[in-house]
Amino acid sequence: MGTPAWRAPSRNRGSALPGFHGVAYTRHTMCNAQLTFLVPPTSSPRRWQRVSRYAVRATLILAIGLAQATGVATGPVSPTPATLELVLGGRTARVDVRAPEAGRGSRDAVILAHGFTRSRDTMAGHAAAVARAGYWAVAPDLPYLVDSRDNARAIRDLVAALRNGAAGPPIERIVLVGFSAGGLAALLAADAPGVVGFVGLDPFDRPSGVGRDAARRLETPAWLLRGPSARCNAYSIAEPWVAALPNLVRDQSLAEASHCDFEDPTDRLCEFVCGNADPARQAAVQAFLLEAVRGALAKPRP
Repeated sequence: MGTPAWRAPSRNRGSALPGFHGVAYTRHTMCNAQLTFLVPPTSSPRRWQRVSRYAVRATLILAIGLAQATGVATGPVSPTPATLELVLGGRTARVDVRAPEAGRGSRDAVILAHGFTRSRDTMAGHAAAVARAGYWAVAPDLPYLVDSRDNARAIRDLVAALRNGAAGPPIERIVLVGFSAGGLAALLAADAPGVVGFVGLDPFDRPSGVGRDAARRLETPAWLLRGPSARCNAYSIAEPWVAALPNLVRDQSLAEASHCDFEDPTDRLCEFVCGNADPARQAAVQAFLLEAVRGALAKPRP
């Protein structure tokens, strides 16, 4: 899910609540969904900054608490992965590795990057499907909360580690798959040596267009699957990637999808903020993902 975004306060936006007439407010993005904090209007920028900082902290604490309380809605995913601890982007991170079915795809891997405030657990269903399809499936906990550029550096380190045999046999070809803010981090890392494909699942971009600018330079084949414009994908903020990517193999929209449909499994926190997931749409996302991976790895090895 996408990184936090703030809008400057202004008067007379939205509806006032009792006791907050003429209220000023800002919106914090959680899963790119706008959570509204209402505060009495103030002419003091310093006072507003203090309120904003408190709101951010409160939201993050709430998100972490809800995630711990609700857990994963769709239950455990098998088979059980091996969990490694690797230094990625200068920080120690846990990485789940699932081996492919015996004798299939032993030198090909797929890295699955989760969204903002999420974890490797929310990509476990996709990872299990990738392993069943015959590829190494690697799902890291991205070590940085906010900056996708730092997480891109972490993904580059993971790519290098896999190519050097961190998961077993040295990996030759890697496809990067990223959901939401993980899609931005994966895109920024998709020109790393050994990467042969990029798959963006309802990806997120920054308002500055850092992803769009990287997309223009990316020669790696790319696949995009996007949901309808909604709060949790920052109203299709990554849509400019479609025109920017010079080697876009396929761009597809998934009608009526919730942002939560693109991770597997999802949980009640995501559904509370971004809308209910649907098993049929989740299956369609996974089918697209696997088709893209097969397409990226279909070319003969160099």
